[in-house]
Amino acid sequence: MFNHIKEDISIVFERDPAARTHWEILTTYPGVHALLMHRFSHWLWKKDFFWLGRFFSHIGRWLTGIEIHPGATIGRRVFIDHGMGVVIGETAVIGDDCTLYHGVTLGGTSWNKGKRHPTLEAGVVIGAGAKVLGPITIGEGAKIGSNAVVVKDVPANATAVGIPARILEEEKSKQREATAKKIGFAAYAVGNDENDPMIKAIHSLLDHAAKQDVTLQNLQAQLDRLNMDIETDAEVGEAFNVQATQKNSVKNQE
Repeated sequence: MFNHIKEDISIVFERDPAARTHWEILTTYPGVHALLMHRFSHWLWKKDFFWLGRFFSHIGRWLTGIEIHPGATIGRRVFIDHGMGVVIGETAVIGDDCTLYHGVTLGGTSWNKGKRHPTLEAGVVIGAGAKVLGPITIGEGAKIGSNAVVVKDVPANATAVGIPARILEEEKSKQREATAKKIGFAAYAVGNDENDPMIKAIHSLLDHAAKQDVTLQNLQAQLDRLNMDIETDAEVGEAFNVQATQKNSVKNQE
């Protein structure tokens, strides 16, 4: 447990540039306090001291504004930044090296017993205000955008944004940037907020321009092949032209 406490404190220096000293982190970071109290309440829960576990969880919520059910499983080097309003349900599983910002909910969508909360694999980052709901899995290294509502599995290393959350298509984003550069359009102000009508319109134009480029390239390739066929056919026709062959033979005899 003491090793976990050391890691909970030291990891803050890596993920929060505002952190200055160990004493400051230990005394003023609610995310660290919430994790410390959860380690103890989770231990009580595992020993079947359910009421005591819930009681210490309640005290932790009162002191930090972060509600973590004592039944939740939390890995090592997890960082809860700011933390106010974070809610983590009973059957939630958080892997190592995950980061959660304020207002995050790892909640359920059912009143049935059993697994009903999300599983976060290692290295997941969840932005402020995001809601991850149900017994879904967020793959290793995935990122959830701020205020997103996630109700389906997210693959490893993917980025999910929006309500309901959608997986960003990295290849399409790169294609849009390349198309924008090709037509001389500065797309630096175009973000991934798909709910913005202006961004939707610009993305549609860029996608349309990219499709036109592909179509023109295919047409050019077909024209090039057609020209080659015409030249080849002319040479073959000349070779099988009887009159031309006879004239060439007469010239050769003379």
